[in-house]
Amino acid sequence: MSKSHRKGLEHPIKTRLRGEVLHETPILNKDTAFSDPERLSLGLLGLLPPHVETLEEQTTRAFEAYERQQNDLDRHLYLRGLQDRNETLFYHLILQHLPEMMPMIYTPVVGEACQKFSEIYRRPRGLFISYPNRDRVDEILANWAERDVQVIVMTDGERILGLGDQGAGGMGIPIGKLSLYTACGGIDPATALPILLDAGTNNQERLADPHYIGWRHERVSGQDYYDFVDAVVQGIKRTFPNVLLQFEDFAQTHASPLLKKYRNQLCTFNDDIQGTAAVTVGTLLAAAKVTGGRIADHRVAFLGAGSAGCGIAEQIIDAMVAEGLSEAAARSQIFMVDRYGLLQEGMDGLLPFQERLCQPRQAVADWSCEDREHISLLEVMRNAGPGILVGVSGQPGLFSEEIIRTMADKVARPVVFPLSNPTSRIEALPGDILQWSDGKALIATGSPFEPVDYNGKSHGIAQCNNSYIFPGMGLGILASGARRVSDGMFMAASRALSECAPALKQSGGALLPPLSEVREVSRHIALAVAAQAEADGVAEPCGDEDRERRVDDRMWAPQYRPVESE
Repeated sequence: MSKSHRKGLEHPIKTRLRGEVLHETPILNKDTAFSDPERLSLGLLGLLPPHVETLEEQTTRAFEAYERQQNDLDRHLYLRGLQDRNETLFYHLILQHLPEMMPMIYTPVVGEACQKFSEIYRRPRGLFISYPNRDRVDEILANWAERDVQVIVMTDGERILGLGDQGAGGMGIPIGKLSLYTACGGIDPATALPILLDAGTNNQERLADPHYIGWRHERVSGQDYYDFVDAVVQGIKRTFPNVLLQFEDFAQTHASPLLKKYRNQLCTFNDDIQGTAAVTVGTLLAAAKVTGGRIADHRVAFLGAGSAGCGIAEQIIDAMVAEGLSEAAARSQIFMVDRYGLLQEGMDGLLPFQERLCQPRQAVADWSCEDREHISLLEVMRNAGPGILVGVSGQPGLFSEEIIRTMADKVARPVVFPLSNPTSRIEALPGDILQWSDGKALIATGSPFEPVDYNGKSHGIAQCNNSYIFPGMGLGILASGARRVSDGMFMAASRALSECAPALKQSGGALLPPLSEVREVSRHIALAVAAQAEADGVAEPCGDEDRERRVDDRMWAPQYRPVESE
C-alpha cells in the first residue's frame, strides 16, 4: 500500500494492489468512482458496473440508503460497513451530516454497539492483543500493514462509557474515537490504529455468551495486568516511536497510574481524565464569561469522584490558580461527592488521586448535616452553595428537583453539567433542570439534546463531548511534532474552546458551538495547542504563519485522488 494521501489531491497514489484486493482495501477503494483508465490499469475492468460516478453522486446514494435503516443500531452498522468498504466515501458522507451522524458512530449508539459487538461483528478493524499472546506483541504490531501510524487509541474494554466491562466488545470505542479524529480533526485515517488489549472480562454475561469473540477468561489483575500493558506499550514504542497514544476507557483504578507511568515515556494522554477535563473546563470558562465572572468566583460540586471527575476537578483548580487564587484556596472550593458522600480527609478506601481533593473536616464542622461521616450532595448544596454542579456518576436521575431548586435559590445563574452518558445514565434531563431552575440554568450534557423551550425562549444545550477537544489536540500535536503532552497544552485547548461559545454572542445560545463547526473549532484548538507545545519546550518553535501552514497541511479531506500502479 502507498503512503497516505495527505500530500494533496493532485498527487496520485501509487500501489501494487490490483483487482479485487484493491477493491477490498477501504483506504484506497473508490468503488464506482474509479475512472476508465484506472479500471484498465488496475485490473478492475468488469469488476465494477460500467458507469463512472462522482463522489457526490455516491454520497447521495449512500445517504438515501442510510435513511432507509430502521433504528439507530442499524444506522451504526450501515456506517461501519461503509467505513470498512470505502473510507473516503464514509467520511465524505459523515462530514455532510455530522450533527446527525456523530451520535451514530460514537455516543450514545456506540454503547449499544459495544454491548452487542460479538453479535454484530462482521469484519476485522484494528488489532486485538490478547493476554495469551503477550509474548508476541512485536509480531502482532508488525502485522499491521500501514507503517506510518501516527495515532493509536487503545482500550482494555473494562470501563466502557457508563456500561462497565465489555471485554473485547470495547473495540467499538477506539474505532469510533479514531473516526472522530478524522471527521472532526482531519487526521488521515490511513495513519490511525485502534487497539484492544484483551485481558479477559469479569462480565459474566459476556463469558456465558456463546458468540463472545474475546478471550474467555476472567480479567487478569495485579502485577500480571500491569506487566501485560507494559509489554504492549514498550512494543508500541519500538514499532511506532513517534506515535500519539491515547488511553481510553480504562477502569479508574488503572487509568491514573498508567497515565502517570507513561506520560513521560512517549507522547500520550488519557482522554477520560484529561480530555474530559479539558472540554468541561473549556465549557465552564464560557459559562463563567456568560455570567460575567470567572471560574475562580465559584464553588464547584461534583457527583462522581472517579478518575474522570477528579481529572476535571484538578484542571478546574489549575484554571482557578491561573486566575489568581492560591492552590489551597482553589482546592477549598471543590466538593467531591461519591456513593459514600462528600470526600473528607481521613475517609477509608480513598484512592491516591482522590486524597488531594478531600475537604478538611474542620471546613465542614459547622455544617448542618444528618450524618457528618456521609454528607449528601443535597447537604453540600445547602451548606456550601456551589454555583457549578458537575455530574459524572454514571447513575441516572440523581440531580433531583430539590437539589436544583436549592442551587437556584442560592445563585443567580446555576451552571449544571449532567455529563454521564449514554443518555440512559444522565443525572437529570435538560428540560427538567430548566423547569426546576425557573429557566436560569446554563446546561451542558454528555450526550446530545435538542434545544429546550422554556417560557417561549429557546435554550441551546451544549453537548460537552470530548470530540471538541481530542481531535484538535491530536492535530496540534502532530502538526507541531510535539514529543510529549503537557498539562499546559490541555489548558490552552480549554481556553481556545471557550472562545468559540455561541452563548457569548447571543442570549440563549449554547455554551459550545454546533457540531457542524467542529472542524473549524479543531483547527483553532490545534493552533493554540501547537503554540503551547512550543512554549512548554516539547516542540520546536516556529512562526505563526509556519504554524498555520503545518496545521492546514495536516488536515486530511475526504476526496478521491488518482490511483496508479506502482
